[in-house]
Amino acid sequence: MEKTVDDLKVIIFGASGMVGAGVLNECLKDPQVSAVLSVGRKPCGMTHPRLKELVVPDLFNLELFQEKLKGYNTCLFTLGASAAGLNEAAYTKINHDLPVQIAELLLKLNPDLGICYVSGMSTDSTEKGPVMWARVKGRTENDLLKMPFRVAVMIRLAGLQPLKGFKSSTTLYRVFYSLFGPLLPLMVLLFPTWVTTPERLGRAMIRAARGQSPKSLLEAKDIHELGSAAG
Repeated sequence: MEKTVDDLKVIIFGASGMVGAGVLNECLKDPQVSAVLSVGRKPCGMTHPRLKELVVPDLFNLELFQEKLKGYNTCLFTLGASAAGLNEAAYTKINHDLPVQIAELLLKLNPDLGICYVSGMSTDSTEKGPVMWARVKGRTENDLLKMPFRVAVMIRLAGLQPLKGFKSSTTLYRVFYSLFGPLLPLMVLLFPTWVTTPERLGRAMIRAARGQSPKSLLEAKDIHELGSAAG
């Protein structure tokens, strides 16, 4: 990436979720992140002198809050919905239409914006594969990469160890982590390029937003390397 930005002013979407909570926590620990605005449908549950919140019941109407969205140079987009129980149209609305609409609005308000978008391992860049969610996420990635961001990096996350004390509001995730959660620290040690920590993910996204990522698509191995403590 050509332009490196040291002082990040971050808008984060999805900070009340498992991925977003970890990323937000790392942003608040980083002294080079001077301001954070959490935008979501419910409060993120954290407080900090550098943190502001904007609770918006309908994120498709975000243009009503334009003045509060100005003055930022980074968007960390961790918001999304599981494909469980959703048809392609409903899944597309949440996981393609919403992030693309928000990205267009933020770019209009902040022309020097960089973005990191969390998709998932096995996302389909061709948009033609048999797996619905992978096609939709691939389309989202492709559309975001076409936009004139300062930097745009797609985060293809695999497994994640939750932030300590975090409990997901999604029933499927709660069941999974209640069963397998005790094994995740071991999996992080044994398979660090497949299961990562919220700290490493947060560092990787912050560094990517600064312009320190050599790639625009980060797979699990790339996330591990970019988010290493010595990076």
